[in-house]
Amino acid sequence: MTNIKEYILSISAVEKAFVFLDSCNQPAALDYNVYDWMAAWGEKSGYIGDSFDDLYTFQSIEKKWLFGYFSYDLKNKIEDLSSKNIDGVGAHDMCFFEPIHLVYIKDGLLYYNQKLIEEVHLLAVLKYIYGEIKLPIIQTNKVSIQPRISKDEYINAFNSIIKHIVDGDIYEINFCMEYFAENVSIDTLKIWKNLIDLSPTPYAAYIKLDDIYVMCASPERFITKQSQKMIAQPIKGTSKRAEDHNIDEQLKYNLKHNQKERSENVMIVDLMRNDLAKSSVVSSVAVEELFGIYTFKTVHQMISTVTSQSLPGIKFTDIIKNAFPMGSMTGCPKIRAMQLIEDFEQSQRGLFSGAIGYITPEADFDFNVVIRSLIYNSTKQYLSYQAGSAITYKSQVNDEYEECILKAETMKKALVEN
Repeated sequence: MTNIKEYILSISAVEKAFVFLDSCNQPAALDYNVYDWMAAWGEKSGYIGDSFDDLYTFQSIEKKWLFGYFSYDLKNKIEDLSSKNIDGVGAHDMCFFEPIHLVYIKDGLLYYNQKLIEEVHLLAVLKYIYGEIKLPIIQTNKVSIQPRISKDEYINAFNSIIKHIVDGDIYEINFCMEYFAENVSIDTLKIWKNLIDLSPTPYAAYIKLDDIYVMCASPERFITKQSQKMIAQPIKGTSKRAEDHNIDEQLKYNLKHNQKERSENVMIVDLMRNDLAKSSVVSSVAVEELFGIYTFKTVHQMISTVTSQSLPGIKFTDIIKNAFPMGSMTGCPKIRAMQLIEDFEQSQRGLFSGAIGYITPEADFDFNVVIRSLIYNSTKQYLSYQAGSAITYKSQVNDEYEECILKAETMKKALVEN
């Protein structure tokens, strides 16, 4: 399917609304993925705003397929919170569109607008519509990435966070820092291809919505609904990889048995159990897998899987709202953690640690966690990526700082090869 994927990706150059979701042939945790990859483009209709209820109404009237994203800062509409830090990207809080064209691979078969089709026939159809697409030659200038927070500032913030933990204010917080570049022109599609070549992941995404681009190589699912079953798969616990097989296996073993990483993971699992319970049949919430270790090209990750049965008649937007933002990117207690995130981080998160995905006509859905992602506003020529780690009482400042650097390294490499 290489030819059709490449051609569809080239269509992003001539469309204002374009989403490509790719599993990169990577097995997801417990393999709950329905589609190998999906592409949606061309806008029949769309919703931009900040209301879960309005999104529900927009989708439910005509039972539409929708593709798009939720921004982290929707937290301000869910709880009594605010965001006053720097917002360099300026993405919408919520942005979805109903596509004219929908292509996906399911069970090894290719579908176009939900009808089975052969690759050669689909290619012929699309070339009849679009012809031979020549990707624009983008004059890239040197991308000079700056950290929003210096190492000294990180250390000071870390020490203050530890004091909050010691005082019993919070148990865990996901503290992130932004890397950014201004006045840059970049080839977003090329960078995304670089990124997923360096780090293929099961929830990768390439998005173009007007002047907002997302180049995402996320390993984490936020939540999916498949009929009445809901599945959340939070990640907490990261280890670098080694070229030597024996050393690499030892790193996996160390991650699996690291008490700090296990305590971080179980706290977020408990938080996710509570979030899902708001939308679930009583006693249906279960942990299918705890402390699963999954290997990706650049890191090992600790992933747990929480499932439940949705309440009869519950709105799909209420399921998302009840669990948003995802606990793996906040901490616990969740609201207090989000308050402190605003105090100690210097950038608004915006799309980072939000969610990208799709909603079906039956109101099933699947959303990732927007991490390991570069986000670009082509009008403002502002480029951003963020990285963070979970801080608990047992955390050591140098270890947490180095974890952020490790997570940011792949994005940096993808840019260097631009």
